[in-house]
Amino acid sequence: MEVKADRVVDARGSYCPGPLMELIKAIREEDVGKIIEVWSSDESSAKDIPEWVKKAGHELVGVFEADGYWRIVVKKTR
Repeated sequence: MEVKADRVVDARGSYCPGPLMELIKAIREEDVGKIIEVWSSDESSAKDIPEWVKKAGHELVGVFEADGYWRIVVKKTR
């Protein structure tokens, strides 16, 4: 599935909670309605980030496995 992200956070090579912290920073900096995509080579990010997104009240657009990494796409909703 192709989703056009407004911002891509490349956190490949970092381990949780690194990618999650990068996402939180990006969400704070972006406006409501923006789509943020996190790239992570740490498989636990594919579980941890969606849990945080739900708890924080944002929208998980999807989690996609790419070539050796995960693409986690989030929409800022508040």
